[in-house]
Amino acid sequence: MFLRVFFAGLLISFLGTLPLGTLNITAAKLSAEFGAGPAVWFSLGALLAEMCYVRLSLVAMDWIRRKKQWFRALQWATVLILLALAMASFLAAGHHSRNDAAVSGLGFQTVPLYWFLFGLTLSALNPVQIPFWFGWTTVLLSKNILHPREDHYYTYIAGIGLGTFAGNAVFIFGGRLFIHGMKMHQELIDIAIGSIFALMALIQLYKMLVGKDASVKL
Repeated sequence: MFLRVFFAGLLISFLGTLPLGTLNITAAKLSAEFGAGPAVWFSLGALLAEMCYVRLSLVAMDWIRRKKQWFRALQWATVLILLALAMASFLAAGHHSRNDAAVSGLGFQTVPLYWFLFGLTLSALNPVQIPFWFGWTTVLLSKNILHPREDHYYTYIAGIGLGTFAGNAVFIFGGRLFIHGMKMHQELIDIAIGSIFALMALIQLYKMLVGKDASVKL
């Protein structure tokens, strides 16, 4: 029974991590620029925030529904973060060599805590995870795969954490190989990544403006 719960969380989380998004694209970019270490620490911070969101959605769904204004603030913060990441990628495309030198001088790539907190913060500013897990948890409960028990909850969360990390690993190592293979076209890669970030920001903004955001789904 516990294995069923564990693998349900793992599979849903792994498949949910594979579509292009803020976190996996950032992990791939970090891996290509600074190595796998910083990208792994970034992913660990991101999955910690996700696991906290899952735990929150399991025990406090009613409380979350009453905090729509907080959701709104987090969504605006997410849009701003995405736009900032897009702008950074576009600037890197135009001044790639100078940008690399400046970042290397900061020495951030040698501090695991920096990347861990970066991943934690970026993931925490992504409240879309809550309706995603709210929906899947409801499905699993209705099918009697997951039961409203503490031991089931912790097993479920452990599976989710491993699934998220495995999904990010695809981008950390696969994305790193792809980007290094395209090393002669780094500017095009930066433009492509910046465009993805900008597109995600526009999609998030559209959902907010038309009133079909995460808080409405809750």
